[in-house]
Amino acid sequence: MSDAVIFAVVFVGFFVVRVIAATIIFMLILPKGDRCPHCNAVTLRMQSRWNLLMPWFRTSWCIDCGWDGFLRKGPLTQAPIADLTAGPGAGQRREGRRQ
Repeated sequence: MSDAVIFAVVFVGFFVVRVIAATIIFMLILPKGDRCPHCNAVTLRMQSRWNLLMPWFRTSWCIDCGWDGFLRKGPLTQAPIADLTAGPGAGQRREGRRQ
């Protein structure tokens, strides 16, 4: 085999290994369950085209802080009904707003 072929095989091999390693690390840093990584509130599941391509993830949206992104499938939290129907920041007084 020529040196160019060996170089190409090694270069492509390192590229493939790098993509696989990045994918595994990305999957491991995603939190499990249905809690927001920013504010630890319960998130809502969202329908997305990514759900068809990557069914092991769930696309989620946080009512409290507005975060949206991927979470790994895991244990779901049972939130009280009052928390889900009260809206964002229920029970918190917001500065600068008249209620």
